[in-house]
Amino acid sequence: MPHRQPPGEPGDRLRATAREVFGWTDLRPGQLPATEAVLAGRDTLVVMPTGAGKSAVYQVPALLVPGPTVVVSPLISLQRDQVAGLLGRGSPDALAVAVNSAQNARETEAAWRAVRHGDAEFLFLAPEQLARDDVVERLARLGPRLLVVDEAQCVSTWGHDFRPEYRRVGAAVERLGHPVVLALTATAAPPVRHDIAASLGMRDPLQVVAGFDRPNLFLEVRRFLDDADKRRAVVERAAAEPKPGLVYAATRRDTEAYAAELTGLGLSAAAYHAGLRAAERRRVHDAFLGGGLDVVAATSAFGMGIDKPDVRFVLHASVPGSLDEYYQEIGRAGRDGRPAAAVLMYRTEDLGLRRFFASVTPDPEVLAEVARRVRAAGGPVPLARLREGAGVGPGRLTAAVNLLEQAGELETGRGGGVRAVGAHGPEEAAALAAAVAEDRRRLERSRVEMVRGYAETTGCRRRFLLGYFGEAAPGRCTACDTCAASGSASAASAASAAASGPAGEAPAAAPAAPFPPGARVVHRAWGPGAVMRTEEDRLTVLFETAGYRTLSLAAVAEHGLMRPEDADP
Repeated sequence: MPHRQPPGEPGDRLRATAREVFGWTDLRPGQLPATEAVLAGRDTLVVMPTGAGKSAVYQVPALLVPGPTVVVSPLISLQRDQVAGLLGRGSPDALAVAVNSAQNARETEAAWRAVRHGDAEFLFLAPEQLARDDVVERLARLGPRLLVVDEAQCVSTWGHDFRPEYRRVGAAVERLGHPVVLALTATAAPPVRHDIAASLGMRDPLQVVAGFDRPNLFLEVRRFLDDADKRRAVVERAAAEPKPGLVYAATRRDTEAYAAELTGLGLSAAAYHAGLRAAERRRVHDAFLGGGLDVVAATSAFGMGIDKPDVRFVLHASVPGSLDEYYQEIGRAGRDGRPAAAVLMYRTEDLGLRRFFASVTPDPEVLAEVARRVRAAGGPVPLARLREGAGVGPGRLTAAVNLLEQAGELETGRGGGVRAVGAHGPEEAAALAAAVAEDRRRLERSRVEMVRGYAETTGCRRRFLLGYFGEAAPGRCTACDTCAASGSASAASAASAAASGPAGEAPAAAPAAPFPPGARVVHRAWGPGAVMRTEEDRLTVLFETAGYRTLSLAAVAEHGLMRPEDADP
């Protein structure tokens, strides 16, 4: 396919392509520097709210560089929407195809042929496809110049719980000769951004980060002691709110129960979870996008990449696993800029389920067996061969390989095979990998505790949520339940609240040097970390091995517990 080369400076060429191919009158402020970096051949990490136009960052420059563009996209339904959106542009330059497990062999070969002959610019793949040697070899022969990782926060998700193949994308990048890597996400705190870049092997990436604040979202938490009371309140609130809306629940059974109750009240509601047949998931997905459903009750499997601007509420019937996950999910509301509600129905006991999810441990026998098999091979061994007779599913095996690589015991070569590089025996290698997993579990458990902090704070929820992402709250909040409650006080009380902080919270004073948000620090016991938020008398730090910890500034100063990373020990 011939690539467009409009005359002029890079920005002018990008704008011209956006206008002529996609019909966009201009590129938005955050889009332009990112597209210029991609066009210049620089790895780029983009963090923009859902609906802010992240897709344009790869769609426009892809048409100005030779070679196909590979887009790693996590869900078949999301791939289908992205392909359909590009085909709907009405230009042959935007032709897109996908290769996934839902296709038959003829459809798959037709897709590869379209890319090989230059009839398709965009090839969409699931991360599981990039874990296959035959797929990576076919891609290498095509010579892609741009590799896009959509929903890149999945790269930093703990692989033993979700999509361990995402951790293999970095190895595929190297096998493809390191094309330009573009990572896109709506949710990434500074440590997550660092993890994404490291996992993908990005080289000096430009980071384009838009603000996390969504002032049109009203943040609310309702607390319950009794589970039955909470469940009744979920149904009543979902029925009363303007439609359409989403109800997120922790289990498949709960999604079906909530959908049934809402249907019984005369609403058009449906459940969505990974246990449904693909045809039923597609029906619910399409019906919601098309305005045929009032409410979808779903697990976290629903909503990634959903481009529906008029969602009026996102209601969490259970606590999310982290504030990263929570922000991602509530970001699906109010994308048209109109008011929308983000409501968390909270019961302290519900945290137990999340702690359980965060405490899953890898099987040491599987780790040792994988290490033994790789060492016995005497050289690089493909993952497909490791799976033969392993007795575990591909996801568990891939997760074990990931852990052993992170422990420095295995390494993926340019040919795709895994080889042993550590000096330890299988049992010792398994123990080292288990220690890596334990560090990750501590992080996941601390993320659950940050959810508790958000739910139980008596201060401004917006300030708490933005602080978690390392961003200062822009002035006084008027769109969360605690600040709205303080706003109903007398004028004198309101003035006092404005001076001391929302809802009586201590003011977010200028961060006490040398620990401003974003600063890299070293703790005497917990090692290196990054400051996430600073208050008048405390600060929250994300430590690499201990997770999130809230420290007293007075104790840190008095006992010399922590120092800036670049300071002398």
